[in-house]
Amino acid sequence: MSSELNSTEGADDSGPPSDAVLTVLRALAAAVLLSVVGIGVGGVLVVLTALALGAAGVSITPLLSIILSLALATGIGFGGVALAYLRYRGAGIDYVGLRVPSLREVAFVVAGYVASLALLILASTVITTVGAEAAPNTTAEMGMENPEILLLLIPASILLIGPGEELLYRGVVQNRLSEALPAPLAIFLASLIFASIHYFSLSGAPQARVVSITVLVLPTLVFGTMYELTDNIVVPALIHGAYNATLFSLLYLAIRYVGAEELQQSATLAALLL
Repeated sequence: MSSELNSTEGADDSGPPSDAVLTVLRALAAAVLLSVVGIGVGGVLVVLTALALGAAGVSITPLLSIILSLALATGIGFGGVALAYLRYRGAGIDYVGLRVPSLREVAFVVAGYVASLALLILASTVITTVGAEAAPNTTAEMGMENPEILLLLIPASILLIGPGEELLYRGVVQNRLSEALPAPLAIFLASLIFASIHYFSLSGAPQARVVSITVLVLPTLVFGTMYELTDNIVVPALIHGAYNATLFSLLYLAIRYVGAEELQQSATLAALLL
C-alpha cells in the first residue's frame, strides 16, 4: 500500500519545492494528531467509565482497571480512531492491508518476532552493562503486584494490544507518512512517534523514560519494516502481540518461580513493553 501511494502521489516532482514541503508537513501533522487523538479518546473513555462505575458503587480494582484500559483505550481508542480516519479519508480496510497471512508472511512473522526479541535482549544487556536506568512500565509494575493481571495480559497482547496499536500506528500513521516520504523514513518516524507515546505509560525520572523510549524504537522498527515488506497489517500485529505476550510470560514466571536477581532482570525486560 505505502509503495503504491508513494508512486502515485510522489511521482510528480515538477511542482514548486514549497508544495513538496507542505505535503510532508501535512503528513507529519496528521501522524502526530492521530497519535494524540488515539491516546486522548482512549484516556477519556477510561476515566468516564471509571467515574460512572465508581458512582454506581463498583470498586475499581487493578484487574478491572486493566480490563477497562484494554477494551476502551486500546480497542476503541486506537482501533476506533484508526477506523474513523479511514472513513474520513474515504478509504476502506484495504488501505491497511488486512488478510490471512500466506506461508511467506508467516515466515516474516517468525523472523520479526525473533529479531524484535533479539534487539530487546541486546538493548537490555547494554543498559545493564553501562548502568543506565530504564523507566519501569506502569502496567508491568501493576502486574508484579498483582500476578493474575499478567495472565490476562498474555492473551490480550495477541487479541487486543497488538491489533489495536498496529492498526493505528502502522496501518494508518505509517501509511500516511509513506504518502509523502520514502518508506525507510516513514518507518522510522512512525516508530519514533509510537515509542514516544509510551512516555505516559512509564514511571520514574524523565531521563529514565528517555532511555526506555530510545530502546523501544528498536523492536518497533522491526514491526514497521515487516509491514512494509508484506503490506499486511496482520503481520506486525502478530509480531507485536507475541513480543508483548513473551515479556508478560517471562515476568509472570519470574514472580512465581525465581529469585530476586532474576526478577529484577525480567522487570528490566518488562520495562520495555510496547
